[in-house]
Amino acid sequence: MKAQAATIFDEAFRESIGDSAQPEWLVTLRREAFANFTQKGFPTTRDEEWKYTDVKAVASKPFAVGGANSEPSAVRSERFAVTGELIVAFVDGVFRRDLSVIDGLPDGVTIASFADSLDKEVLKANLSKIVEYDFNAFTALNTAFTENGVFIHVTKNVRVDKEIHVIFASTEERANFPRVLFVGDEGSEAELVEVFTRTSEARYLTNTVAEIVLEPNARLKHSRVQRESHKAFHIGVSKARLSKDSVYDATNINLGGKIARHDANLEFTGEGAEAWVDGLYLVEDGQHTDTHSRIDHTVKNCVSHQNYKGILDGKSRAVFNGKVFVHKDASGTDANQSNKNLLLSNDARVDTKPQLEIYNDDVKCAHGATVGQLEGEEMFYLLSRGLNEDLARNLLTYGFAEEIINKITVPSIKKELDEAVLNRLHARL
Repeated sequence: MKAQAATIFDEAFRESIGDSAQPEWLVTLRREAFANFTQKGFPTTRDEEWKYTDVKAVASKPFAVGGANSEPSAVRSERFAVTGELIVAFVDGVFRRDLSVIDGLPDGVTIASFADSLDKEVLKANLSKIVEYDFNAFTALNTAFTENGVFIHVTKNVRVDKEIHVIFASTEERANFPRVLFVGDEGSEAELVEVFTRTSEARYLTNTVAEIVLEPNARLKHSRVQRESHKAFHIGVSKARLSKDSVYDATNINLGGKIARHDANLEFTGEGAEAWVDGLYLVEDGQHTDTHSRIDHTVKNCVSHQNYKGILDGKSRAVFNGKVFVHKDASGTDANQSNKNLLLSNDARVDTKPQLEIYNDDVKCAHGATVGQLEGEEMFYLLSRGLNEDLARNLLTYGFAEEIINKITVPSIKKELDEAVLNRLHARL
């Protein structure tokens, strides 16, 4: 497996690095990352962190690397884009300025492709520092192909009034390596919306990394919506590093992909910070979704909330592995974690493992997980009010998901997600 993993991307990497006009520091970083990937190869089910998610299908067939010249209407359709808002569009991994809306930015805000930002010291100081390339083989591979990413920098005490939409659209069978670096300076405030979508049901790979840096008193609301093709593979890592009194509110929606994996990680480095890391995964027949999270409380008096929900239908499978680490110096920590799963089919399966690892006595921590089907009493109540069985099931299931979807405040995306849930339940608003 390891030899095969190296050969799949060897030629593409040589072409990519050979044509690169990037600065030496980035070329060196990319070479080191690819060497790390070559050594590791793709993970297997013998690796503890991947024991429930088999990625042999990802490694079994080479993918083309490098963007196409397609003109997907989905990037600007009503599916996810919002006319007049800030939009950064990527098609098959390539930044498309013609499809983006990033003109007239307020003073103190930078939104640009990596290619236009390589001279900025803030990018150099943070790229691959929050999510290091050796986190796993996929982050190493993403770093090795770091060419087309988006750099967002909000300077001290600046508030961005419009949501920043970053749209990654895939159109054909190829490997894409999206990357986001967001840096919020002291006292800044912004909202970031990442959307992964497609124009067809093609087989492709999206291997993505998002790095978030929040300086003291910075605030970020971060929504991540994954609606890939049901033949595609989506492997992503997001990590936020929080300084003193900063606030981070993340909502992760996972709907697409034949195999989808998302690591949602968080690290507190300054006292008084607070974070929400919530999510919803909705999977149906033939889909496999894997959510791993790690929340590191390394300093005093920080608060973390985590609430993940899953809805499974048909012969589908979900994995949730959430870890909260409270380090020895992190007194006053308040952390809670919840994972609830609703099975709509007897063939659906969930493996859930919430974990707490605590090395300080002065803390308040809790966790829990549930797996079940629709409540008989609730069904009976609705049926007794004249609803038919299908509609009653749909209403109860929709209500289960809506707690998480309601965290999405962008109207166009909220409407699309409502419809996505209800369409899967064969219902309408």
